[in-house]
Order: sequence, then structure tokens, then C-alpha cells
Amino acid sequence: MKRSLGQECAAEVLGTFILVFFGVGSVHAATLTGAQSGLWQVAVVWGVAISLAIYATGAVSGAHMNPAMTIAFATWRGFPWRKVLPYVLSQLVGAIAGAAVLYCLFNNAIAHFEAAKQLVRGAAGSELSAMVYGEYFPNPSLVAGGNLTVESVTLLQAMLAEAIGTAFLAFFVFAVVDERNPGRPNGTLFALFIGLTVSIIISIVAPLTQAGLNPARDFGPRRFSFFAGWGEIAIPGPRGGFFTVYILAPIVGAVVGSAIYERLVRPALPPAEAQV
Repeated sequence: MKRSLGQECAAEVLGTFILVFFGVGSVHAATLTGAQSGLWQVAVVWGVAISLAIYATGAVSGAHMNPAMTIAFATWRGFPWRKVLPYVLSQLVGAIAGAAVLYCLFNNAIAHFEAAKQLVRGAAGSELSAMVYGEYFPNPSLVAGGNLTVESVTLLQAMLAEAIGTAFLAFFVFAVVDERNPGRPNGTLFALFIGLTVSIIISIVAPLTQAGLNPARDFGPRRFSFFAGWGEIAIPGPRGGFFTVYILAPIVGAVVGSAIYERLVRPALPPAEAQV
């Protein structure tokens, strides 16, 4: 069945909305209420959210839900470049919509959290509440808890963390969806393995950068928080560098990670017709 670009873009909006609502929602719950006490719990919710979004929309649009992955697929797997911008814009719309719905649900909880922590929204230190939307380096909750200091993660380290994390994500996505890979998961289990990959990456990278790994996931909610009162704490952020860390680095990482699979692993795999 041939699908229109409009249908594919609508699926990207919906898939990214699902991803942000449940994933960013878990950050809201953990940060504002303590409902999820550990980083791994948040990471697992993110992974499940991604799997569910893939199952819901993958048959329509491919469930990219991430500009970095869209660009990687266009670079290496023949995804039409003319569709890249519509896909990316759709992903941003879905991410902003997810953030807006979460704000409707949690705005009172955010206000209570800020009052309890004596935070003034938009002022220095309010990244501790803004972190439920955009990401910051190092993780503000760990800085507030004394586990890290602001100097613990440099701009370069943050860029490397996001690039390496997204490179691993792209590498494994390309591996589990490759029909030539005899070790790929059977049937539709690939979505679960992609979700698990994200959970593992988050568990390692999130203390450093909150593990964006997705320019739409970061910029959509970050843009919403800019207009919701966080202003310059959201954009450009207290340390700046949000563009290079959370937009540029994941895109570079995804292209490099997928290139490693395409150039080093895939040529050694049997051709599709040779598999039984």
C-alpha cells in the first residue's frame, strides 16, 4: 500500500508525541515527585516508550522519531532526502505537543517543586526544574545532590557523550533492522531491542548530559520551556552549547555510527538471497 508523505509525517508527529509524553513524562515524575527513585527506572520507561512508538507508527513512517536517525537513513539507506525536512519538522511538532501536554498535567507540581527548592524560573539555578524539558550538562539533579559539580563535564565531554551515545544507537538500529543480518531479532522483536539499546545508553550517558540522543526530543521541549518562563535558562542555557551538544553531536554521531555498520559490518554479511 502506497502511503502519502502527509500520512508518513502524521505518523512521525504521533510517534514522537508518544516518545516524548512517556519518556519526558518519566523525567517529570522522577524529578518533581520522586515517583521513580533511580536512573535505571527512567531509562527503562524511555526504552519501553520507544518500543511502543515503533509498534504504533513504524509500519507507516518507519518510526524515525529522531532527526539524527532520519539523516542517517538518508545518508546510508536510501531514504529520500526530499523527505528529510518534512520528517524533521513533524518530529519537532510531535515533541512540542508532548511537552505542552505534560506541562498541562504537571504545571502545579513544577511550581511546588520550584517553591520547595527556592528556584526562580528563568533565573540561575532554575535548570533544576527546566531539566524536565530540555537537557543540561552535567545532570542538574546530580549537581544539586553533590554527586557532580558543574565543572565535572566540559563542553567537549558533553559533545562526545552525545555523539558516542547516538553512534551506538544508530549502529544497533541499523543492525537489528538489516534483513541481511542473520543475527537480527525475529519478526517484530527489533522494536524491543531498539528500546533496550536506548535504556542501556541512557543509564551510562544520562549522568553526564541527561542523554538527549535526539535533536527533536531536546529542542522541541526546550523550545516549549523557553516560552513557558525559563527563557535563557532554556535557550541558550546556563553554559551555552546546547546546539553543538544536543543537536549537532547526535547528528554527527548517528551518521558515524551507521557508517561503521554499513562500511565495516554489512559488507561481510551474506547477501539477502543467500540466507535460508
